[in-house]
Amino acid sequence: MTNRFLKLLNERPFLMADGATGTNLFGMGLMTGDSPELWNFEHPERIEALHQSFVDSGADLFLTNTFGGTRNRLKLHQAQDRVHEINKRAAEIGRKVADAAMKDQPGRDVVVAGSIGPTGDLFEPMGTLTEADAIAAFAEQAKALAEGGVDVLWIETMSSKEEVAAAVKGAGTTGLPIVTTMSFDTNGKTMMGISPAEFVAFVHSLDPKPVAYGANCGVGASDLVATIVKLAEAAGPDDVIVAKGNCGIPFYEEGKIKYNGTPELMADYARIVRDAGARIVGGCCGTSTEHLRSIRSALDTHEPGAKPTAAEIVARLGPVTEGAAALLAGGDISAAAPKRSRRRERGAAENAAF
Repeated sequence: MTNRFLKLLNERPFLMADGATGTNLFGMGLMTGDSPELWNFEHPERIEALHQSFVDSGADLFLTNTFGGTRNRLKLHQAQDRVHEINKRAAEIGRKVADAAMKDQPGRDVVVAGSIGPTGDLFEPMGTLTEADAIAAFAEQAKALAEGGVDVLWIETMSSKEEVAAAVKGAGTTGLPIVTTMSFDTNGKTMMGISPAEFVAFVHSLDPKPVAYGANCGVGASDLVATIVKLAEAAGPDDVIVAKGNCGIPFYEEGKIKYNGTPELMADYARIVRDAGARIVGGCCGTSTEHLRSIRSALDTHEPGAKPTAAEIVARLGPVTEGAAALLAGGDISAAAPKRSRRRERGAAENAAF
Protein backbone atom coordinates (compact mmCIF):
# COMPACT_ATOMS: atom_id res chain seq x y z
CA MET A 1 0.00 0.00 0.00
CA THR A 2 1.31 3.43 -0.97
CA ASN A 3 2.07 5.66 1.99
CA ARG A 4 -0.29 8.66 1.98
CA PHE A 5 2.41 11.15 2.97
CA LEU A 6 4.84 9.99 0.27
CA LYS A 7 2.01 9.99 -2.26
CA LEU A 8 1.17 13.64 -1.56
CA LEU A 9 4.82 14.69 -1.70
CA ASN A 10 5.10 13.02 -5.08
CA GLU A 11 1.90 14.59 -6.44
CA ARG A 12 1.95 18.15 -5.12
CA PRO A 13 4.37 21.08 -5.21
CA PHE A 14 3.70 21.90 -1.56
CA LEU A 15 1.82 20.67 1.51
CA MET A 16 0.33 22.78 4.27
CA ALA A 17 0.95 21.57 7.80
CA ASP A 18 -1.02 22.50 10.92
CA GLY A 19 -0.59 25.23 13.52
CA ALA A 20 0.26 25.25 17.22
CA THR A 21 -0.72 22.41 19.51
CA GLY A 22 0.37 23.70 22.91
CA THR A 23 -0.71 27.33 22.65
CA ASN A 24 -4.09 26.34 21.23
CA LEU A 25 -4.61 23.80 24.01
CA PHE A 26 -3.88 26.53 26.56
CA GLY A 27 -6.72 28.42 24.96
CA MET A 28 -8.93 25.37 25.48
CA GLY A 29 -8.20 25.18 29.20
CA LEU A 30 -4.84 23.47 29.57
CA MET A 31 -3.02 24.88 32.59
CA THR A 32 0.71 25.44 33.03
CA GLY A 33 2.20 22.26 34.45
CA ASP A 34 -0.51 20.01 33.00
CA SER A 35 0.43 17.21 30.64
CA PRO A 36 -1.18 17.81 27.24
CA GLU A 37 -0.62 14.14 26.43
CA LEU A 38 -2.92 13.04 29.26
CA TRP A 39 -5.68 15.07 27.60
CA ASN A 40 -5.86 12.26 25.03
CA PHE A 41 -7.76 10.43 27.79
CA GLU A 42 -9.04 13.23 30.00
CA HIS A 43 -10.41 15.46 27.21
CA PRO A 44 -10.28 13.53 23.93
CA GLU A 45 -13.08 15.63 22.50
CA ARG A 46 -10.91 18.76 22.80
CA ILE A 47 -7.99 17.09 21.04
CA GLU A 48 -10.35 15.91 18.31
CA ALA A 49 -11.75 19.43 18.00
CA LEU A 50 -8.24 20.88 17.64
CA HIS A 51 -7.34 18.45 14.87
CA GLN A 52 -10.67 19.13 13.17
CA SER A 53 -10.07 22.87 13.28
CA PHE A 54 -6.77 22.39 11.45
CA VAL A 55 -8.39 20.18 8.83
CA ASP A 56 -11.20 22.70 8.37
CA SER A 57 -8.57 25.41 7.88
CA GLY A 58 -7.12 23.50 4.94
CA ALA A 59 -4.23 21.58 6.47
CA ASP A 60 -2.94 18.66 4.43
CA LEU A 61 -1.38 17.19 7.54
CA PHE A 62 -1.57 17.63 11.29
CA LEU A 63 0.51 16.43 14.22
CA THR A 64 -0.69 14.18 17.00
CA ASN A 65 -0.86 15.42 20.59
CA THR A 66 2.28 13.50 21.59
CA PHE A 67 5.11 16.04 21.63
CA GLY A 68 6.07 14.97 25.17
CA GLY A 69 5.19 11.32 24.64
CA THR A 70 8.50 9.66 25.51
CA ARG A 71 8.81 8.00 28.90
CA ASN A 72 11.43 10.63 29.74
CA ARG A 73 8.89 13.43 29.48
CA LEU A 74 5.89 11.49 30.78
CA LYS A 75 7.75 10.68 34.00
CA LEU A 76 7.27 14.34 34.93
CA HIS A 77 3.59 13.42 35.30
CA GLN A 78 4.14 9.93 36.75
CA ALA A 79 2.95 8.46 33.44
CA GLN A 80 6.16 6.86 32.19
CA ASP A 81 4.52 3.43 32.20
CA ARG A 82 1.69 4.61 29.94
CA VAL A 83 3.78 5.43 26.86
CA HIS A 84 2.09 2.85 24.64
CA GLU A 85 -1.51 3.61 25.52
CA ILE A 86 -1.07 7.39 25.45
CA ASN A 87 0.65 7.51 22.06
CA LYS A 88 -1.59 4.88 20.50
CA ARG A 89 -4.68 6.70 21.71
CA ALA A 90 -3.41 10.03 20.36
CA ALA A 91 -2.79 8.47 16.96
CA GLU A 92 -6.25 6.91 16.96
CA ILE A 93 -7.86 10.29 17.67
CA GLY A 94 -5.94 11.80 14.78
CA ARG A 95 -6.77 8.89 12.50
CA LYS A 96 -10.47 9.28 13.29
CA VAL A 97 -10.46 12.95 12.27
CA ALA A 98 -8.44 12.39 9.10
CA ASP A 99 -10.48 9.40 7.95
CA ALA A 100 -13.75 11.25 8.51
CA ALA A 101 -12.50 14.22 6.49
CA MET A 102 -11.46 12.00 3.60
CA LYS A 103 -14.79 10.18 3.67
CA ASP A 104 -16.75 13.44 3.67
CA GLN A 105 -14.58 14.99 0.93
CA PRO A 106 -13.81 12.37 -1.71
CA GLY A 107 -10.47 12.99 -3.36
CA ARG A 108 -9.00 14.76 -0.35
CA ASP A 109 -6.01 13.30 1.48
CA VAL A 110 -5.22 14.18 5.10
CA VAL A 111 -1.98 12.97 6.65
CA VAL A 112 -1.62 12.12 10.34
CA ALA A 113 1.90 12.83 11.57
CA GLY A 114 3.09 11.31 14.83
CA SER A 115 4.74 14.08 16.83
CA ILE A 116 7.97 13.12 18.63
CA GLY A 117 9.62 15.85 20.69
CA PRO A 118 12.89 15.92 22.65
CA THR A 119 13.31 13.88 25.81
CA GLY A 120 14.31 16.92 27.86
CA ASP A 121 17.38 15.02 29.10
CA LEU A 122 21.02 15.70 28.27
CA PHE A 123 23.18 13.04 26.71
CA GLU A 124 26.38 11.74 28.25
CA PRO A 125 28.84 13.17 29.20
CA MET A 126 26.91 16.42 29.81
CA GLY A 127 24.02 14.46 31.33
CA THR A 128 22.99 10.91 32.15
CA LEU A 129 21.07 9.89 29.02
CA THR A 130 22.80 7.16 27.03
CA GLU A 131 22.42 6.63 23.29
CA ALA A 132 20.92 3.18 23.83
CA ASP A 133 18.34 4.46 26.32
CA ALA A 134 17.37 7.32 24.01
CA ILE A 135 16.92 5.03 21.01
CA ALA A 136 14.81 2.68 23.11
CA ALA A 137 12.62 5.53 24.37
CA PHE A 138 12.01 6.90 20.89
CA ALA A 139 11.36 3.42 19.48
CA GLU A 140 8.81 2.76 22.21
CA GLN A 141 6.92 5.94 21.32
CA ALA A 142 7.24 5.46 17.57
CA LYS A 143 5.90 1.91 17.63
CA ALA A 144 2.83 3.00 19.60
CA LEU A 145 2.17 5.85 17.15
CA ALA A 146 2.53 3.46 14.23
CA GLU A 147 0.13 1.00 15.84
CA GLY A 148 -2.37 3.82 16.26
CA GLY A 149 -2.30 4.54 12.54
CA VAL A 150 -0.05 7.54 11.82
CA ASP A 151 1.21 8.00 8.25
CA VAL A 152 4.58 9.54 9.11
CA LEU A 153 6.73 10.08 12.20
CA TRP A 154 7.49 13.76 12.80
CA ILE A 155 10.56 14.42 14.98
CA GLU A 156 10.48 18.09 15.97
CA THR A 157 12.06 20.91 17.98
CA MET A 158 15.39 19.14 18.32
CA SER A 159 18.62 20.87 19.34
CA SER A 160 21.41 18.27 19.18
CA LYS A 161 22.70 15.84 16.58
CA GLU A 162 22.80 13.08 19.18
CA GLU A 163 19.10 13.37 19.91
CA VAL A 164 18.13 13.59 16.25
CA ALA A 165 20.19 10.49 15.48
CA ALA A 166 18.64 8.56 18.36
CA ALA A 167 15.12 9.64 17.42
CA VAL A 168 15.63 8.66 13.78
CA LYS A 169 17.00 5.25 14.77
CA GLY A 170 14.10 4.70 17.12
CA ALA A 171 11.52 5.85 14.58
CA GLY A 172 13.22 3.75 11.93
CA THR A 173 12.16 0.57 13.70
CA THR A 174 8.62 1.13 12.38
CA GLY A 175 9.43 1.38 8.68
CA LEU A 176 7.35 4.57 8.38
CA PRO A 177 8.62 7.72 6.62
CA ILE A 178 10.41 10.15 8.93
CA VAL A 179 10.51 13.96 9.04
CA THR A 180 12.83 15.82 11.38
CA THR A 181 13.07 19.50 12.27
CA MET A 182 15.36 21.42 14.57
CA SER A 183 14.78 24.69 16.40
CA PHE A 184 17.29 27.37 15.42
CA ASP A 185 16.68 29.82 18.22
CA THR A 186 20.11 31.00 19.38
CA ASN A 187 22.41 33.08 17.14
CA GLY A 188 21.11 31.39 14.01
CA LYS A 189 21.98 28.00 15.46
CA THR A 190 20.24 25.46 17.67
CA MET A 191 20.69 25.62 21.41
CA MET A 192 23.47 23.01 21.08
CA GLY A 193 25.27 25.00 18.37
CA ILE A 194 24.16 23.32 15.13
CA SER A 195 24.00 25.59 12.07
CA PRO A 196 21.55 25.06 9.19
CA ALA A 197 24.33 23.87 6.85
CA GLU A 198 25.59 21.41 9.47
CA PHE A 199 22.06 20.08 9.90
CA VAL A 200 21.68 19.46 6.16
CA ALA A 201 24.95 17.52 5.99
CA PHE A 202 23.98 15.56 9.09
CA VAL A 203 20.55 14.61 7.72
CA HIS A 204 22.21 13.20 4.61
CA SER A 205 24.37 10.95 6.82
CA LEU A 206 21.44 9.42 8.72
CA ASP A 207 20.18 5.88 8.23
CA PRO A 208 17.29 5.71 7.61
CA LYS A 209 17.37 9.06 5.85
CA PRO A 210 14.42 11.34 6.65
CA VAL A 211 12.21 12.10 3.66
CA ALA A 212 11.96 15.74 4.76
CA TYR A 213 13.71 18.03 7.19
CA GLY A 214 13.67 21.64 8.24
CA ALA A 215 13.04 24.09 11.04
CA ASN A 216 10.25 24.76 13.50
CA CYS A 217 9.61 27.11 16.40
CA GLY A 218 12.58 29.40 17.05
CA VAL A 219 12.31 33.15 17.64
CA GLY A 220 9.86 34.39 15.03
CA ALA A 221 8.74 34.20 11.41
CA SER A 222 11.57 36.35 10.04
CA ASP A 223 14.31 34.31 11.71
CA LEU A 224 12.63 31.10 10.56
CA VAL A 225 12.74 32.31 6.95
CA ALA A 226 16.42 33.15 7.34
CA THR A 227 17.03 29.59 8.51
CA ILE A 228 15.13 28.15 5.55
CA VAL A 229 17.22 30.25 3.14
CA LYS A 230 20.41 28.72 4.54
CA LEU A 231 18.96 25.19 4.64
CA ALA A 232 17.97 25.51 0.98
CA GLU A 233 21.42 26.76 -0.01
CA ALA A 234 22.99 23.61 1.45
CA ALA A 235 20.24 21.20 0.36
CA GLY A 236 20.34 18.65 -2.43
CA PRO A 237 18.12 19.13 -5.50
CA ASP A 238 15.53 16.59 -4.35
CA ASP A 239 15.45 17.54 -0.67
CA VAL A 240 12.08 18.41 0.87
CA ILE A 241 12.36 21.30 3.34
CA VAL A 242 9.89 21.97 6.14
CA ALA A 243 9.06 25.39 7.62
CA LYS A 244 6.90 25.72 10.73
CA GLY A 245 7.52 29.19 12.10
CA ASN A 246 6.16 30.80 15.22
CA CYS A 247 3.37 33.32 14.78
CA GLY A 248 5.52 36.39 15.20
CA ILE A 249 7.30 37.24 18.45
CA PRO A 250 6.04 36.13 21.89
CA PHE A 251 5.19 38.70 24.57
CA TYR A 252 3.57 38.66 27.99
CA GLU A 253 0.22 40.30 28.53
CA GLU A 254 -1.92 39.89 31.63
CA GLY A 255 0.14 36.90 32.74
CA LYS A 256 -0.21 35.05 29.43
CA ILE A 257 2.14 34.50 26.53
CA LYS A 258 0.78 35.90 23.28
CA TYR A 259 2.19 36.29 19.77
CA ASN A 260 2.20 39.44 17.66
CA GLY A 261 1.82 37.77 14.26
CA THR A 262 -1.31 38.74 12.36
CA PRO A 263 -3.03 36.56 9.72
CA GLU A 264 -1.66 38.98 7.12
CA LEU A 265 1.90 38.57 8.39
CA MET A 266 1.61 34.78 8.41
CA ALA A 267 0.24 34.83 4.87
CA ASP A 268 3.31 36.76 3.74
CA TYR A 269 5.51 34.41 5.77
CA ALA A 270 4.02 31.52 3.75
CA ARG A 271 4.78 33.23 0.46
CA ILE A 272 8.32 34.22 1.35
CA VAL A 273 9.20 30.87 2.89
CA ARG A 274 8.04 29.16 -0.33
CA ASP A 275 10.33 31.53 -2.22
CA ALA A 276 13.10 30.51 0.19
CA GLY A 277 12.68 26.85 -0.74
CA ALA A 278 10.22 25.19 1.67
CA ARG A 279 7.79 22.59 0.31
CA ILE A 280 5.98 21.87 3.58
CA VAL A 281 4.70 25.02 5.29
CA GLY A 282 2.82 25.39 8.55
CA GLY A 283 2.86 27.34 11.78
CA CYS A 284 4.22 26.71 15.23
CA CYS A 285 3.63 28.47 18.55
CA GLY A 286 0.79 30.98 18.49
CA THR A 287 -0.54 29.89 15.09
CA SER A 288 -4.34 29.67 15.22
CA THR A 289 -6.89 28.47 12.69
CA GLU A 290 -7.37 32.08 11.56
CA HIS A 291 -3.68 32.25 10.73
CA LEU A 292 -3.84 28.90 8.97
CA ARG A 293 -6.68 29.99 6.72
CA SER A 294 -4.56 32.94 5.62
CA ILE A 295 -1.59 30.66 5.05
CA ARG A 296 -3.73 28.31 2.96
CA SER A 297 -5.01 31.12 0.78
CA ALA A 298 -1.52 32.51 0.32
CA LEU A 299 -0.04 29.15 -0.64
CA ASP A 300 -2.81 28.37 -3.10
CA THR A 301 -2.38 31.65 -4.98
CA HIS A 302 1.39 32.10 -4.81
CA GLU A 303 3.85 31.13 -7.52
CA PRO A 304 7.31 30.82 -5.89
CA GLY A 305 9.81 33.38 -7.07
CA ALA A 306 13.38 34.44 -6.35
CA LYS A 307 15.10 33.61 -3.08
CA PRO A 308 14.40 36.44 -0.61
CA THR A 309 17.20 38.75 0.39
CA ALA A 310 17.87 39.79 3.98
CA ALA A 311 16.40 43.22 3.23
CA GLU A 312 13.22 41.70 1.83
CA ILE A 313 12.77 39.44 4.85
CA VAL A 314 13.10 42.36 7.25
CA ALA A 315 10.86 44.65 5.19
CA ARG A 316 8.06 42.11 4.96
CA LEU A 317 8.27 40.20 8.25
CA GLY A 318 10.17 42.43 10.64
CA PRO A 319 13.69 42.51 12.11
CA VAL A 320 15.81 39.39 12.43
CA THR A 321 18.07 38.72 15.39
CA GLU A 322 21.75 39.56 15.16
CA GLY A 323 22.61 35.90 14.72
CA ALA A 324 20.18 35.45 11.84
CA ALA A 325 21.44 38.64 10.18
CA ALA A 326 25.02 37.36 10.35
CA LEU A 327 23.82 34.01 9.03
CA LEU A 328 22.24 35.64 5.97
CA ALA A 329 25.35 37.75 5.43
CA GLY A 330 27.55 34.66 5.57
CA GLY A 331 29.43 35.95 8.57
CA ASP A 332 30.64 34.24 11.74
CA ILE A 333 27.47 33.79 13.72
CA SER A 334 29.44 32.43 16.66
CA ALA A 335 30.65 35.98 17.23
CA ALA A 336 27.15 37.41 17.41
CA ALA A 337 25.82 38.43 20.81
CA PRO A 338 23.49 35.81 22.32
CA LYS A 339 19.83 36.44 21.69
CA ARG A 340 16.80 35.22 23.54
CA SER A 341 16.04 31.53 23.31
CA ARG A 342 12.48 30.39 22.68
CA ARG A 343 12.82 28.05 25.64
CA ARG A 344 13.66 30.92 27.96
CA GLU A 345 10.89 33.04 26.47
CA ARG A 346 8.15 30.55 27.08
CA GLY A 347 9.40 28.65 30.10
CA ALA A 348 9.76 24.94 30.66
CA ALA A 349 6.08 24.28 31.33
CA GLU A 350 4.83 25.72 28.08
CA ASN A 351 7.68 24.14 26.12
CA ALA A 352 6.48 20.79 27.42
CA ALA A 353 3.06 21.56 25.99
CA PHE A 354 4.35 22.73 22.62
